[in-house]
Formats: sequence, C-alpha cells, structure tokens
Amino acid sequence: MNIIFSDNNDSRRRLLPLSYTRPMACLRIGISTIEEKWKQLLGEDNAYSHLTVPYLSTKYPATIEDISLIISGNILPTPRLAAEVGKLKPGEALMNGNETVAYCGSIEDFESKKYAKQSLTSEEPDTVHAPYDIFLNNPAAIEADFARITCGRRSQPLSSTCTVIGDKSRIFIEEGAVVEAATLNTRGGCIYIGRDAEVMEGACIRGPFAACNGAIIRMGAKIYGGTTLGPYCKVGGEVDNVIMQGYSNKAHDGYLGNAVIGEWCNIGAGTNASNLKNDYSPIRLWDYVEQRFVRTGLQFCGLIMGDHSKTGVNCMINTATVMGVGVNVHGTGFPRPFVQSFNEGSANAGFNCIPLGTFYAIAERVMARRGKELTQADRDIYAAIYNISDRYK
Repeated sequence: MNIIFSDNNDSRRRLLPLSYTRPMACLRIGISTIEEKWKQLLGEDNAYSHLTVPYLSTKYPATIEDISLIISGNILPTPRLAAEVGKLKPGEALMNGNETVAYCGSIEDFESKKYAKQSLTSEEPDTVHAPYDIFLNNPAAIEADFARITCGRRSQPLSSTCTVIGDKSRIFIEEGAVVEAATLNTRGGCIYIGRDAEVMEGACIRGPFAACNGAIIRMGAKIYGGTTLGPYCKVGGEVDNVIMQGYSNKAHDGYLGNAVIGEWCNIGAGTNASNLKNDYSPIRLWDYVEQRFVRTGLQFCGLIMGDHSKTGVNCMINTATVMGVGVNVHGTGFPRPFVQSFNEGSANAGFNCIPLGTFYAIAERVMARRGKELTQADRDIYAAIYNISDRYK
C-alpha cells in the first residue's frame, strides 16, 4: 500500500517552529515519531512518504500513485484506529468531527475533498494541534509505545547496583544500554532505555520516561515523568515533562519543564526556564498563524525551541517562551517570550539577525561532532525558513 502523511491542514502552521524543519508526522512524541507509530501498526512493508509544503518536499518527497492511503500527519494512532483506517475503500474518508483523519483514493480528490465521509467509530485519537499538545500527550504516548515496542520481548538484565521503586517489569532496557547505580521509580509509569543509551550513577528517574537510542543521562540528573530524550540527546540537571526530538543537549544543572526542544539544540549550564507564572495566571503563547500571543488555558508551559537553537551559560528564560530556528540567546536578563528565527543576542544588549552563512558554519561544526553532515537539502530548507522571516507560507 502507498501511504502518505499529509500536512494539508492548519495544524502544521500552528506547530511552528517545530514543523519548520520537518513534516508533522516526523515529530517525536512518546518513544517514537508519529510516522514510526503508524508503521508499526500498518506494517513496515508499505511505502511511506509525505505530502508537505514545497520547501520541505525535496527532503521529504511524496510518492504519488493512482490510489493512496492519505493520513493526517498529526494524528496519534491506536490499534483500533489503524484497523479502521486500513479498511477504507477508494473514495472514502474517515472523519473525526470536521477533521479528516484518513482518506483512500487519488491526491486530486483528496485536495478537492471529493470523498464520501465516514464518522470515526473507534475512540477519538490524540491529536497534535499545537506545540504544547506534545508535552500534554507525552505520558500516555510513552505508555502506548512501551506496550507496543516491548510486547513479547525480554529486557536486558538490570544491574544490581540500581535501586528500583515499584514494579521492576515496567523497566525495559535495550541491547547495548548501560544503567548503573541509578534510582528508577515505576510507580507513575514505565521506563524505557533505548539501544546504546547510558544512565550514569546517581541519576533519579520517574516514569513514564523514555531514553531513545544513544541518549545519555548524566550523573545526578533528576528526571520526572512524561519526559522523552530523543536519539543521542544528553541530559543533566532537572527536567520534568520535557520532549527532546534528537541530538540535543542539556548536559548541566538548571531546570527545564513542560517543554519541547527540537534537534541540534544546546541549553547552556545553569540555564533555567520557567514553566509557571509568578501570579499563577493562565499562559499565553506565541502563535505563528495569529502573529500574536494567544491564550492557551494552561497553567504550566515552558520553553518551545526550534532546531539549532541555543542558550548560553546561566540564561533565564520566561514562562512559555518560543524560540524559532537558529536562535542564540546569551547574557543576562529575560528575553522577550518570542525570539524570531536566526536571531542572536540578549535581553540587555538586544538581538541581531544571524547571517545565513554564519548559521551554516555553526551548524556544520555542531553536526560534525556527532558524525553528521549538513546536506544541501538541509541548507535549502534553512534558506527557505530564513526568507520566511517567521511568517508562515
């Protein structure tokens, strides 16, 4: 079957800056990305691709056939939902209210909405419409992924140097992972340690928690439930309900909570990011569609950080701060709770636009440390974002 994940809705724009650099289905929530969840349920043998905005299409091209199964890229699947989607016949669409969950047929009929609508009969799926939906849905997503990924499999043995609080069977350690002298509490949820990951001595972890392949939890780290460390992330200090997409670092002391961090980010030593306003009032967050701060109804919301962004040593970050792509914050004072992409500076000294060539040079150095290369496709994507200047297109 030819399966296409669609960005053809308003959610992609509301998920900026995280969706600047990837289709929605490539966002990580729980242990795996949304695309990986669907693959596990629908089968790895199908052809998978993305129908997204033009500037992302070179890196994420769509495979077009006469009949395709088109799935909204921001829908988190369940086994029942996947089974219902898999039964769609050509010309049929599965609806959740006014939202199209999936459609079977031609691209042309999908884009013109020429299809027979069927109401969803399985449970209403979790959907990612805004960046904060990622951390709100992450605890349940970790549990669902844990059940699916570990079903019928046996964990690597847990070292006797570790202390377990709760059910030891709720811990799964992949091959090559190292966990020594850590305290693991499963009373609140499962704990998943990916292949070649490392949990150093003195780390305290409460589930639900996931450390993906190659992630490192440093000595004495304090990690609360609902946290996911994407592949090759490095974390220390205190984190609570944080999702890091991959290849990002918060290696030192400092607090980060109710946050979503993109790829190739670095949070400097001693950086503290607030997730609760001093007056306990409801939180407003920058909305790229409205081009203003909008009410969220949330009391807790921390940092939303796009790819290749950074904070310096001892930075202070306001509650519900949004940083775009390629941002570099340093110095003293609280910066404004929205920093445009490719800006560098501080609250006291002000911000300046980073030349694109300078951004490329920094990104190359950062990626080279992990044995990765900034490809021409990546450069073209960042150039397109640079020209957008934080106005969606």
